[in-house]
Amino acid sequence: MAKSVLVDAGFLVALLNRRDAFHHWAVAQAAEHTPPWHSCESVLSEAFHLLESAGAPSLSELLSREALLSDFDLTENLEPTLKLMQKYSNIPMSLADACLVRMTEILPDPVLLTTDADFRVYRRSGRQIVPSLMPR
Repeated sequence: MAKSVLVDAGFLVALLNRRDAFHHWAVAQAAEHTPPWHSCESVLSEAFHLLESAGAPSLSELLSREALLSDFDLTENLEPTLKLMQKYSNIPMSLADACLVRMTEILPDPVLLTTDADFRVYRRSGRQIVPSLMPR
């Protein structure tokens, strides 16, 4: 099992919204890859926006319990993160996605839980596949 489990907004929305098409997948992944999960402020902002007021309490609870950690320092990783966004500008790559890819480069033994197929295209540390799990 991975040492560092990263999550994106799509996973968080699927997990916390029972009406999401990937809810059952996210619940199964959450059971298999137990917290704490790592993420970044950009992902959290996106997730809060997508969940709206109905899902905000559940997301807040994950943060309060430290089941979800926002532990990425963008200032410290600014140059490589911006380079990733430039490299994938044709997709385009969001700041949240770039932060997550950068996190897979710096955290030990990472795996990303995501519903975003763009992570099949992105590469970390040059040409390495981003280790990720997503619904089929």
